[in-house]
Amino acid sequence: MKAEGLFELASYLETLPEPHILCDRNYRIIAANAAYRGKCSHFAQVLGRTCYEVSHRYTAPCDQAGEVCPLARSLATGQRERTVHLHYGSAGEFYESIDLSPVRNTQGEITHFVEKLQEMHAARGLAHAQGLVGRSPAFQRMLELMARVARSDASVLLQGESGTGKELVAQAIHDASPRSRAPFVVLDCSGMPEALFESELFGYERGAFTGASARRDGLVEAASGGTLFLDEVGDIPYPMQVKLLRLLETGTYRRVGSTELRRTNFRVISATHQPMRRLLGEGKFRQDLYFRLNTFPIQLPALRERREDIPLLTESLLARVTPRGLSISQEAIRLLCAYEFPGNIRELRNILERASLLCDGNELQAEHLAVEVRSGAGDGDLPFPAAAAATEASFDDTRVSLKELRQALVKGGTRKDLAGRLGLSERTLYRRLSKARAGSDGQP
Repeated sequence: MKAEGLFELASYLETLPEPHILCDRNYRIIAANAAYRGKCSHFAQVLGRTCYEVSHRYTAPCDQAGEVCPLARSLATGQRERTVHLHYGSAGEFYESIDLSPVRNTQGEITHFVEKLQEMHAARGLAHAQGLVGRSPAFQRMLELMARVARSDASVLLQGESGTGKELVAQAIHDASPRSRAPFVVLDCSGMPEALFESELFGYERGAFTGASARRDGLVEAASGGTLFLDEVGDIPYPMQVKLLRLLETGTYRRVGSTELRRTNFRVISATHQPMRRLLGEGKFRQDLYFRLNTFPIQLPALRERREDIPLLTESLLARVTPRGLSISQEAIRLLCAYEFPGNIRELRNILERASLLCDGNELQAEHLAVEVRSGAGDGDLPFPAAAAATEASFDDTRVSLKELRQALVKGGTRKDLAGRLGLSERTLYRRLSKARAGSDGQP
């Protein structure tokens, strides 16, 4: 590209509010707009430097440092590339969504690249009191999918074990979307009877049923212009699924007790810990509704799939559950990183909150952690979605003595088989094993 064309392109980038840079094929920044220069004010001069030096403090391109390099990938594909990276700036460390486009000369050869950067305010690579926290590859893959879908109106289906933070992810997608100034409305579908689900979703007219003393707007009306988050969508009563499908396809609904057809406009994000394919096979969920909700699926990683994030999450959660500014010992961190966390981040938060109440000093020790963490009695062989049993109601775990437990263990088999033989839930069996290992059970 001729110098005159580059000057014109650089002048255009200067008018854009988001940080933009113009790079050559050797990663050199040859133009940067005011928004980018302000973000990188820790460098007196960014022109002439490489993009990986400015953004990452690397001495080599991202792909040589174990990351996906959009510039190298664009050279290989000849196309626009998008990804998410953890960058450094004058304000510290933050995640940014990268949108890189190749620039060609009159012969069709790629000579330069325009890179647009957009900070992801809901995610942090350091311990933080709010939002999503992590640095692991699994966490960053999830962020990349979030960044790709956030600016669209596509329906998103979040799938993952209980306690992985599906509502936080849904909120983050909404906050990064063009609908962010409108409401984010949550409907928890778990255990909701058909009649209650319909009245909550669509609202009702006065006198529509006993106790309806006044008209009430539904959540679809409250979410108009914004996002409706359907949590545990797999639990929606089957007869109501066709009404939800009609709402999503036409944008119309009727309040309970009314014949008036009303219109609304919202984006839907749904979530479930259940394997939806199994529900489809069992005839518990409509296939047409599933495909309508599953336009853009995102799988949330379990905590055991991102163990390197546990120290960061621990620091962040401690700041949220206690105002005392507690620190945590290295031994306690080691035990937490070795634990399987069947209840995921929710369980980590509960463990830390309990430990903070047991700690009288300024540092949490291993002795303050729950016995299952200290004994290493994780649920590593618990398949998804059975790991969600961490949130089930407590059972009477005194029915089986240590002697009976030992006799059953001698016979062998999987934990699932063992739990079945003893008449216990799998979660209860794990608690009993934890007590046995800790020596807290009475002798037979």
